[in-house]
Order: sequence, then C-alpha cells, then structure tokens
Amino acid sequence: MRAKEELPECPVATAVSLIGGKWKLLILRNLKERPWRFNELQRSIDGISQKVLTDSLRQMMSDGLAYRHDYHEQPPRVEYGLMELGTKMLPIVNSLADFGNYYKSIIEQNYQN
Repeated sequence: MRAKEELPECPVATAVSLIGGKWKLLILRNLKERPWRFNELQRSIDGISQKVLTDSLRQMMSDGLAYRHDYHEQPPRVEYGLMELGTKMLPIVNSLADFGNYYKSIIEQNYQN
C-alpha cells in the first residue's frame, strides 16, 4: 500500500489514483464476478496488452485492491481476485455501468426521433 504522504489531499483524486485509466476499471469489472486467470482476463479485455495487464495487476496488488493466488500446480495455475479493499470500489464500478446504460438509452432515443 502507498504511504499516506504519497496520496493526494483530495479524496476524489486519491480514488482516481487507485483506479484511474480505463484498464483498471475494466479489470475491476471482471474481478467483481470471480477470480480470473491471467489469460482469461487478457482475452476478455479488448485491446489490453500483456505488459499493461501485468503492470495494472501489480499496481492493484500493491495498493491492496487485488490478490494473486499461485496454486503451485503443474501445469502452473495462478488466479487474480479482489481483496476486501477492492470490493469497496465495486459501487463505483456499478454506478459507472448504470450511467453507461442510461447514456446509451438516451442516445438510442435521440437516434429514433
């Protein structure tokens, strides 16, 4: 986790620093359902590179939002999921989804008129 001195004073800026950018939000969207394997996550998020996914997951783990579970099996099996702190972000993700659906409905109504 980050030190208190590393965080912005503004609470909104603090939250944005943890989930800023489109990739972390999409990772959270997926991890809210269940733990995912790395390749599953990469395939499910259109356009994300392996490097960006790896870096995003590492940052999310460092910030206490996500975990990595290595099953120590052959062939190797590793899953990523949400920590309790990560689940506290889910209302934000859900609100964004609600707004996205609302916005799409407005666009559809305007298109039909």
